[in-house]
Amino acid sequence: MPQITVDFSYNAEVISDTFVRELHETVVEIAAARPEACKTLFREGHTGYGYEGVADESHHVVHVTIGLLAGRSEETKAKLTEAVLDVLRKHVAPQDGVTLHASAEVRDLDASYRKFER
Repeated sequence: MPQITVDFSYNAEVISDTFVRELHETVVEIAAARPEACKTLFREGHTGYGYEGVADESHHVVHVTIGLLAGRSEETKAKLTEAVLDVLRKHVAPQDGVTLHASAEVRDLDASYRKFER
């Protein structure tokens, strides 16, 4: 915990050590998470599709989901979401002719959440 997932279209350049470091620092600072608990999974998707159902490489998608154990206020979760968007703005470079659709959400992990480490 926290469970961080970054979903992105294959052509959106988001993976970097500095991005991950700043993302983790933001989660630690705002959500009071332990630094060693931060883990991030990147999931690369294929070309995005718009309303018409046609592959469109002029649109890149990046979505960050952060799952936290319950107990943070809605205000804290909103503050973290805004901060994550700021981190994305800083680290995902604009590209000519490309629209970036960046989003983030912070949610409570379900009460059934369990984990183990080896």
